[in-house]
Amino acid sequence: MLGGISPVQLIIVLVIVVLIFGTKKLTGMGKDIGGAVKGFKQAMNEDEKAEEKKKEEDKALEGSKADAQFSEAEKTSKDKEKQDS
Repeated sequence: MLGGISPVQLIIVLVIVVLIFGTKKLTGMGKDIGGAVKGFKQAMNEDEKAEEKKKEEDKALEGSKADAQFSEAEKTSKDKEKQDS
C-alpha cells in the first residue's frame, strides 16, 4: 500500500499522542473542540432563523404595500365618480 496509513501505524501514532499530551489534556481538548462546534452550529441556526424572519417581514410589508396601492386606486376611482356626478 503506497501512501496509505495502516491500522497498526494509526495505533502507534495514537499511543505516542497519548503519551505526549496525557489523557486529561486530550479530554479537555475534546471538550473544547466539541463546545466550539456546538457554538458554531447554534450561530448558524440563529442566522438562518433571522433570515427566515426577515423574509416573512418583507412578505408582510409587500402585502401591506399592495393593500395601500389598492386602497389608493379605490379612492381615486371614487373621487372620479364624485367629479363626474
